[in-house]
Amino acid sequence: MTQFIDKLLSRRSVVANDMQAPGPSQEELQQILRAAHRVPDHGKIGPWRFVVFEGDARDDFSKKLGAIFQEENPDASAKLVDFESSRLTRAPLVIAVIASPDLQHPKVPVWEQELSVGAACQNILVAALALGYGAQWLTEWYSFSAKVDALLNLQSHEKIAGFIYIGSYEKTPDERVRPDLESRLHYWAE
Repeated sequence: MTQFIDKLLSRRSVVANDMQAPGPSQEELQQILRAAHRVPDHGKIGPWRFVVFEGDARDDFSKKLGAIFQEENPDASAKLVDFESSRLTRAPLVIAVIASPDLQHPKVPVWEQELSVGAACQNILVAALALGYGAQWLTEWYSFSAKVDALLNLQSHEKIAGFIYIGSYEKTPDERVRPDLESRLHYWAE
């Protein structure tokens, strides 16, 4: 148990550009997705869905991202468009997490459902860490593009919670300054 806590206390995002093959096997991918599916979910709604990009699908989707980027940014340099056209190829596995709340649920507010989606994202990161992979949860421009939403067939009530990149890595991520825990901690006492 101490090893698990130590892993959590040292968890760092591995930058997508630093990832490489191999990525998770199909069995490991299923473990990661099952872990995401086990988060607190008041009402057993499952207000999320996952879109998995691996193999050639990463390149195919990236090319579509590049075309959307170029259309939305006609003055962008060819170098930048090329970069946007290879976005998802930075890691061997990318999972788009889609928030899909039940807007009419009689007891569970949308905010609570969205928190559950965030917990699913975190469990993906932790499961990848437990399996020895690096992971990074990104919400770059394509997480907020109506054209990308359409490409992913999102319904009007859905939105992208982020794209989670997962892969092997060699360089240990640098530690970064964290907010001071004590300044955010208060023990309730009347």
